[in-house]
Amino acid sequence: MGGGGAAPGSGHAAPSWLASAERDSPWSELRVTVAGFGVSGYAAADTLIQLGAQVTVLEDRDGPAEQERATILRILGAEISLGPGSTASLPAGTQLVVTSPGWKPSSPLLAAAAAAGVPIWGEVELAWRIRDPATPWLVLTGTNGKTTTVRMLTSMLRASGLRAAAAGNVGDPIVSAVMDPGGHDVIAVELSSYQLHWTYSMAARSAAVLNIAPDHVDWHGSMDAYVADKGRIYAGVETACVYNVADPVTEQLVRDADVREGARAIGFTLGIPSVGMVGVVDEYLVDRAFIAERQTSAAELAAVGDVRPAAPHNVANALAAAALARSIGVPPVAVRDGLRGYEPDPHRIATVAVLGDVTYVDDSKATNPHAAAASLAAYDPVVWIAGGLAKGASFDSLVRDVRTRLRGVVLLGADRAVIAEALARHAPDVPVVDVPDTDNEAMDRIVAAAAGLARPGDTVLLAPACASMDMFANYGARGDAFADAVRRLPGGRATP
Repeated sequence: MGGGGAAPGSGHAAPSWLASAERDSPWSELRVTVAGFGVSGYAAADTLIQLGAQVTVLEDRDGPAEQERATILRILGAEISLGPGSTASLPAGTQLVVTSPGWKPSSPLLAAAAAAGVPIWGEVELAWRIRDPATPWLVLTGTNGKTTTVRMLTSMLRASGLRAAAAGNVGDPIVSAVMDPGGHDVIAVELSSYQLHWTYSMAARSAAVLNIAPDHVDWHGSMDAYVADKGRIYAGVETACVYNVADPVTEQLVRDADVREGARAIGFTLGIPSVGMVGVVDEYLVDRAFIAERQTSAAELAAVGDVRPAAPHNVANALAAAALARSIGVPPVAVRDGLRGYEPDPHRIATVAVLGDVTYVDDSKATNPHAAAASLAAYDPVVWIAGGLAKGASFDSLVRDVRTRLRGVVLLGADRAVIAEALARHAPDVPVVDVPDTDNEAMDRIVAAAAGLARPGDTVLLAPACASMDMFANYGARGDAFADAVRRLPGGRATP
């Protein structure tokens, strides 16, 4: 629910201006409840206080980080309720709820707000309402590759001389970016499906959906609902709707979108691009979308070797970033320089070491089958380290697609049996080592088993296709444990 509306029950009627709110609106008239006190919740509450709103923050957690934030905001005039039960009911008089992105619509507080007719916004919706309209947003989403792509895009924008910020699901909270007193020429925004669910009025300059695969279906309730929330990103787009030629779902989302007159559909492909696309020709990224001569020629943007690492899915990320950058006039040389200057984030197809002519690669960020498939497609032959929390995922399609690449598989984690069953069905001849251990030395045994399966020229790839929290604090801790274990192998200090 967006905009204004009557609010019986716990809420009060939202003021009429809320439906078209902007930074100069009379926020001091508004009573806002902020649901959740993480990074985005804190930023939203702080911003609303700056705008003059009457702010109440609710959070069931009561740790040191929450206490520190609460101390600051109480000084600024906010009401803060922390600890178990704090989010059980909607405060009386609430006229707007601003929710943190991970909150399910079925959570008691949000369900009560919806029943009472109280508008529910996400932090992104708030940011869009109070933004400087002169600053374009380039936004992107997808099941996988979002952070890499938005960082590539930001590097391209900065290489062209623009004051660019990365925000949203990466970098600064988007409300902090739009309130930055220094201002920006452009904001590159990464959005998750959670964030898009609570966003209604955003109409970006250009937008991209990188790919769609099953993920977070439990949160959204169905795959159709997940896809629909991803598709919100194209609503009202002014210049370019960027889609993945290899993923028909993303193209259909563009077809279904209600965009501004004159907005164009721009495909990205790892093949030779048709007119209106960006793609690859003779090991070069090229543009046949944003040049006057696109009917007969293409503009060279960068070499495939400028993409680091040059795995196929990472080249696709670079093409999507290039399309967004080109949509606002970034020159080809800045696309190239941006890619050359981009430093990949940790745990994303990162080479840890080459030992005995075996390459050890950390892609712990591959936390679902779609991401793992993209990673596995970059290497052949490969010893695959997989497992963790499967989150209800199926691995049959993944194993069918990659079985010819597999030298062997080492399984770890709570749901390793699910992957083992898929391997037994579709790759019965591939050697599998099951490591049930969960102690601190487990990764040493996992890596040793993988090293025992590998032959010279192979890649040992940590691409778990699962979440990490059964054994590790997060995917970063899992990747660090892998890298440390590799370095403890004989000769393991010899890194590339």
